[in-house]
Amino acid sequence: MTVLKRKKSSRMRGSHTHGTGGKKKARGAGNKGGRGNAGSGKRADAKRPSFWAIKNFEGKHGFKRKPSLRVNYCTINLNEIESMLPTFLAEGVAKKEGNSYSLDLSKTKYTKLLGKGNISFAININVDSASQKAIEKIKIAKGSVKTIETKVSAKNSDSQKDSSDEDLD
Repeated sequence: MTVLKRKKSSRMRGSHTHGTGGKKKARGAGNKGGRGNAGSGKRADAKRPSFWAIKNFEGKHGFKRKPSLRVNYCTINLNEIESMLPTFLAEGVAKKEGNSYSLDLSKTKYTKLLGKGNISFAININVDSASQKAIEKIKIAKGSVKTIETKVSAKNSDSQKDSSDEDLD
């Protein structure tokens, strides 16, 4: 329960100096050793040991990462794809094409494919990004993975080749 407490200034009404001694002492922050924690420990007064107890009290500590650099992936594993395939077929995200399936994960909330588990059928997957292990396991099962990252990296490598050709001229 919160207890309401009167401010000291209201108790000092009628007092000439509000308990500070002379009038001139109450001006500014000089009589109390500065503002805030200023002056604590600089003159070896009584406040100093209380600040020793606080670890990392002085200075700046750590860093804050820019939020634009963070990438939040919604991941799915290969074993989850195998168990959720009937759901994907019902939603129209996946289609059966002969002996294999085609799955477009970019139409779902999933943005990254991970390689936990195994897959027992051929599947062609479109996804924003995929781990190397997942791509290898799908290739073993006679499937393929198309990612946006590989398309972007292919474009970057093409532009690098073009710039290297220009350097030779």
